[in-house]
Amino acid sequence: TGSRQPFPRLECLHLFLGAQYYLKCSNSHSGNFLLQVDLYVCLLCGSGNDEDRLLLCDGCDDSYHTFCLIPPLHDVPKGDWRCPQCLAQECNKPQEAFGFEQAARDYTLRTFGEMADAFKSDYFNMPVHMVPTELVEKEFWRLVSTIEEDVTVEYGADIASKEFGSGFPVRGGKFKVRPEEEEYLDSGWNLNNMPVMEQSVLAHITADICGMKLPWLYVGMCFSSFCWHIEDHWSYSINYLHWGEPKTWYGAPGYAAEQLEDVMKKLAPELFESQPDLLHQLVTIMNPNTLMAHGVPVYRTNQCAGEFVITFPRAYHSGFNQGFNFAEAVNFCTVDWLPLGRQCVEHYRLLNRYCVFSHDEMICKMASKADVLDVVVASTVQKDMAIMIEDEKRLREKVDKLGVTDSERVAFELFPDDERQCLKCKTTCFMSAVYCPCKPGLLVCLYHVEDLCSCPTYKYKLGYRYTLEELYPMMSALKMRAESYNEWASNVNEALEAKINNKKSKYLTFCLQRIILDEMKKFPDNDLLRHLRLVTQDADKCASVAQQLLNVMQKKQQDDLGNYRLKFWGQLPSLLLRDLLDRVEAFQQQSQKLLSEEMPSAAELQELLDVSFDFDVDLPQLAELRIRLEQARWLEDVQLASSDQNSLTLDDMRRLIDSGVGLAPYPAVEKAMAKLQELLTVSEHWDDKARNLIKARPRQSLSSLVPAVKEIEEIPAYLPNGVALKDAVQKAKDWLQEVEALQVGGRVPVLDTLAELVTRGRSIPVHLDYLPRLESLVSEVQAWKECAANTFLCENSPYSLLEVLCPRCDIGMLNLKRKQKKLKEPVPSGKKKSTKLETLGDLERALSESKDTASAMATLGEARLKEMEALRSLRAANEVKVLSSEEDTELKVCLCQKEPAAPMIQCELCRGFFHTGCVSVPNILQGPRVWLCPHCHRSEKPPLEKILPLLASLQRIRVRLPEGDALRYMIERTVNWQHRAQQMLYSGNLKLIQDKVGSGLFYNRWQATAGQLPETNKVRLSCFWVSWQWNECCRGKKDGISYMERKLKRRFERESFCDEKRARVKKMRTPKKKKLKLNHSKDLCTNKLERERERLFEMQRSSESHLLPSDVSFSEQEDSEDEDAICPAVNCLQPEGDEVDWVQCDGSCNQWFHQVCVGISPEMAEKEDYICISCTGKNSQYRK
Repeated sequence: TGSRQPFPRLECLHLFLGAQYYLKCSNSHSGNFLLQVDLYVCLLCGSGNDEDRLLLCDGCDDSYHTFCLIPPLHDVPKGDWRCPQCLAQECNKPQEAFGFEQAARDYTLRTFGEMADAFKSDYFNMPVHMVPTELVEKEFWRLVSTIEEDVTVEYGADIASKEFGSGFPVRGGKFKVRPEEEEYLDSGWNLNNMPVMEQSVLAHITADICGMKLPWLYVGMCFSSFCWHIEDHWSYSINYLHWGEPKTWYGAPGYAAEQLEDVMKKLAPELFESQPDLLHQLVTIMNPNTLMAHGVPVYRTNQCAGEFVITFPRAYHSGFNQGFNFAEAVNFCTVDWLPLGRQCVEHYRLLNRYCVFSHDEMICKMASKADVLDVVVASTVQKDMAIMIEDEKRLREKVDKLGVTDSERVAFELFPDDERQCLKCKTTCFMSAVYCPCKPGLLVCLYHVEDLCSCPTYKYKLGYRYTLEELYPMMSALKMRAESYNEWASNVNEALEAKINNKKSKYLTFCLQRIILDEMKKFPDNDLLRHLRLVTQDADKCASVAQQLLNVMQKKQQDDLGNYRLKFWGQLPSLLLRDLLDRVEAFQQQSQKLLSEEMPSAAELQELLDVSFDFDVDLPQLAELRIRLEQARWLEDVQLASSDQNSLTLDDMRRLIDSGVGLAPYPAVEKAMAKLQELLTVSEHWDDKARNLIKARPRQSLSSLVPAVKEIEEIPAYLPNGVALKDAVQKAKDWLQEVEALQVGGRVPVLDTLAELVTRGRSIPVHLDYLPRLESLVSEVQAWKECAANTFLCENSPYSLLEVLCPRCDIGMLNLKRKQKKLKEPVPSGKKKSTKLETLGDLERALSESKDTASAMATLGEARLKEMEALRSLRAANEVKVLSSEEDTELKVCLCQKEPAAPMIQCELCRGFFHTGCVSVPNILQGPRVWLCPHCHRSEKPPLEKILPLLASLQRIRVRLPEGDALRYMIERTVNWQHRAQQMLYSGNLKLIQDKVGSGLFYNRWQATAGQLPETNKVRLSCFWVSWQWNECCRGKKDGISYMERKLKRRFERESFCDEKRARVKKMRTPKKKKLKLNHSKDLCTNKLERERERLFEMQRSSESHLLPSDVSFSEQEDSEDEDAICPAVNCLQPEGDEVDWVQCDGSCNQWFHQVCVGISPEMAEKEDYICISCTGKNSQYRK
């Protein structure tokens, strides 16, 4: 029961990527121990007899007889042994979730194909053969990058060909080889033969390594992938796609391997920290675009059925399958791989990764067969072996210095690979290893002696396969083999290149005899030797024929010579000339057969012509073959151009016709030429017609262009004007659809939307019925804006119409020279639109984006509150300058922003002070007047009756624009203010009102103090203070008369003539039927203001409901103080009484008149239209 060799514990982890079976090996560590057999009994039979047949479990220490187990064991197994209970417990452990999962269902090739085709067809909603490869590739990388979507596919990967069979014919396989496949049994392209060919160094590895020496099979479906990886030991790989849909590959060159690894470690450092060898596990996928963005060169290709793909040493590659396919792959190693193979072992040592085979063992096996080794391989093996011996010598010297003196020869090749792995780096040891008695079965390579155990080094033992003295002769044999071949090859090349003269011919004969007799037996078969055999055989034949001819010429007469020639002709089959004649005859037969076909392919004709180059004979068939080749190529060009109608242009057709004219007559060519000419004629006709339809004036209607587009679509060619016409028709349809959607949308269209539609409609070369109406509508809006600008804006005003109509956003700005910014500034990407209404641009954007008039009014109301708040703050700040009793030498006023200096004037609105020399001021002799500074005086302040028609006309246009919303809000604001002011006026407490608004005051302020201003510069500031009245600011004042004074004066005058006017009114009084009826003079103004407000709201509601505006208009007298009883008539009688009848002008002014003042009876007002004198004189259309 002594120590046993360790047996690795296997943890099978099924990775679905190619059904990869990874073996995680961990050796059980156990030291030397003595078993007291008499203390152990068999757990099954309960007996302690037969101690030599008693097994101790390395997992639970239970004992079992070998013959009690089911099935029984004949011998005590080597390595670790585990009882059935421990084995069951180990197998029942849950598998690690890593990378991919093993499929739960088993498939046959047919059922897997049905599943794969159904998946792809359902996923792309089209037949599998119609899905473009570009679409599959784009969708694959989208799925890889997305987190939200999960798509599950299956991949029949890494299927052992030894168990299930190969796609290539194999001797002794399960399937019988058909006669036509026998030639592939020994072919080098048969993947079963390639790894073990003479030129492949893997042929010197005796073990059958699945995937490297034995091919693996791959059955793929759409999206099934293989991740970024390189082959084991950085070997070559070759993949052959037997059949099915393409396989998309991505590859990076071998020199960029470390760069690719660095990029992946940089982008996913947390993965590589826990698993440094992550890229060796075939579970890492990354978009090639990401790698290329970090400087890694990546190449791609689509492998189609019947194509090979070869990957080079350390070339990372990945890819996926386009659909259901079947492929086979294997590794191979040529002689140039040997240096890279040794470099790979060093790399594996750093990553603690196990090796698939021992590189040193392979080199030594090749060196032991130096006499039969390919000479080129021998030369390379000799160089690699020299490096191996040098490293081994250095490491053994290092071990000797550490104190390891005991050594023994060990045949490491007899041990399984997992029992001779280094405890530290997992390298497969062959040349030497170090082990300690305290850890039987464990060893380390000479690089990691310190990691073996804690025992002193003198207890260690060095195991070696060869001594250094045995290695040097092996390397010398390789060297001699390589050197002799180099010398022999030089002699052969010199002999073959010798000129035919007396001296050289003797040398050639000598060299050939020596090479064939002496050297031929030494070297294995190679290309140079095969070429040499052919040369000598040809030379022998020529010499034999020449000798026979010479003998005949000497012995026979001329007649006999001719007969001998006929006899000699029969000996030609064994000569080169006969071979040439046979090939010429075969060529002629094949040419005749090919020329008899209606139209052979260009490839077949070219291949036959290439054969004719091998013999320098002029044959009659060659000229005809060349003619037919030109015809075949032309027909293929026509077919290729016609296969895609989107790429067949008029120029292509003309070019093909021009090139076909010079061809020799042939039925197939003439037929194709006629068809092509007909297509060109039709295409030119419709292309010209499409161009004329596009440029037609007037433009063609959509209904007339649709049939033309359908005709053009039937033509299998690319017509540029036809495409333009089709695009124009589609744009016209889209445009009309947008216009119709705008009509039925339920909202008043916005000006910007209409302008954009008009601009697009003008660019479409199709007659659009709605376009003139939209253009007219936009023109009306522009005309309305010009009219409004003429009404409100001062001459050379720096303000826009919207700035004048909207509440002010610039209160507090002292600099009048503002930067003229565009009203619609683009909002920077990534930033939210401003909703603080801090600038005019913010306000205009809010108005443009408002859904209806109500939201626009709410936005303007918010702006008004900000305006009033800012104005109050500004007024308070300016008034502090007057009320403050302390001197402030740094105080700045006026536009010039200088110190106060008399005389100065104060703005009625903002309470700011301005030098009279810096601003325009009214004449002081005219009495107190309202004065506004340049900041506050923004518009012409037109009367209300001039503004209301603008709003009414905008209602009729039925288009929303920011200026219209602002005007509507301003009118509503004005009417509301007039209503409140009228109520305050009729309260009768005028003294209280004057006290509230103040009166004109004079201030002595900013007195000079010592050290500030001299006494001669004392300032006396005169300020005009008048009441804050919005209506007065809008209209101005008459010279020297205040508003309230004129109001009272007019009331007294009306009362003095009351009796006379009443008498005249009563004579014409009749019941009112049509016009507005006012009962009391006092209620006239109040009711009229209420009526104006109601009409304004009615206009707003009609705008929102898309109804045409009513004929209601607003009128107001020029002097608001005459609203009680004065109408716009020249000689108003100011009627008073219980009822006063009014009539409205049906002209352009829409003003209201007393019926008695204009001589209209109630019957006339009821039945006829009334047009005032002003409208009759100004507008010729109203004149009778």
